[in-house]
Amino acid sequence: MGDVKETGTSADIAERAARRFETARRITEGTFGAASVGLAVGIGVNTAMLYTDGEIGLPLVVLLVAGLAAFTVLYMRLARAGMQGRAPVRELVVSALLAAALALMVFESPMWIMVGPFWASAAVLCLPGLRNLLLVCVGTSALMATFSVVASWERAHWFMWPVMFLMCMVICGLAVGGNMAQKWLWDVMQEVHAAREAQARLAVTEERLRFARDLHDLLGHNLSLIAVKSELAIRMTEADPARARAEMADVRTAARDALREVRAAVRGYRVVELDSELAGVRAVLEAAGVRCTVPEDPGGLPEEIGGALAWVVREGATNVLKHSEARRCDITLARYDGSVVLEMTNDGARPAADGSGTGLTGLTERLAAVGGTLTAEHTGHGRFLLRAVVPLPGRSEGADESLRSVA
Repeated sequence: MGDVKETGTSADIAERAARRFETARRITEGTFGAASVGLAVGIGVNTAMLYTDGEIGLPLVVLLVAGLAAFTVLYMRLARAGMQGRAPVRELVVSALLAAALALMVFESPMWIMVGPFWASAAVLCLPGLRNLLLVCVGTSALMATFSVVASWERAHWFMWPVMFLMCMVICGLAVGGNMAQKWLWDVMQEVHAAREAQARLAVTEERLRFARDLHDLLGHNLSLIAVKSELAIRMTEADPARARAEMADVRTAARDALREVRAAVRGYRVVELDSELAGVRAVLEAAGVRCTVPEDPGGLPEEIGGALAWVVREGATNVLKHSEARRCDITLARYDGSVVLEMTNDGARPAADGSGTGLTGLTERLAAVGGTLTAEHTGHGRFLLRAVVPLPGRSEGADESLRSVA
């Protein structure tokens, strides 16, 4: 079966991710809880057997059951604190004293020696670091070995303490290793969850930047056209009313086009074509009194490259109208060394201002998405050059194949 992809709104996906993370937390806590309950049940059965055999009395049984219940609760509190990265000193001290007290039952049954390693496996969750782990394991093993030797003092030998110490170290190592592995898996799940949230925030930020860039590119061009046409209509109102009406009709068309493109941008289905953009830019610039030459329909360009270059033409024309007193603008398009090169050159450029505008920044980002680069510079004598270079998917044979320009 194929992979099942999540569907729904971003809020639904985030909610499902949060539920899965909460389920993982409960499973991890349940694993620690199962271990503590297993210890309590095993030692509880041993306690019942000692009571049945008459080796301990009922008051001691009640005290041991209460102690085991308290130890289980403290074990779980330490496990939760370790999962949260906390080190509760009070719980650590109280649980250590309670474990040591319960371990005294080793005088009645060797099984009670397991209390020490179980406490160590919970304590190390709250005390990260190899040094703390060794201190906890060595201290616990030394205490349990001492209790065992004292409990069998009459038949103890000189090698008994080292043997019991090593045995306790092995038991501690297994218990601690199991809990540390579970804690490591929990940390990985936390990192994955945090990374997913960070990725979602980054995606939202990138989408906001993309939309802001697209909105600037769309409205900047169309509003510049509306402003130019409106000024021309005002000048022609008395001298040539028919021309003024025609210009205002163009303003109405431009306003409708702007509204349509903004709606398309919001839906995310906007497509900008290079040939139509070249024709539109030529009409806008010549209406503003700027003689413009543009290349013929280049053809053969991939859609994404043509779209990126169309945005360069649009933003370049907008900058000509806003930041220059141009009388001429030449647009050329050529293939060179496996790349397509678009150049826009205009005269009447004003002195360069400090910093770069959001339009050129947006163009740089668009071209970078298709592997292209953008340069914008004053070439002297009031001329300004905007150049975009985009590599083609396959190298073109015959370098420097220029595409014709028409006046």
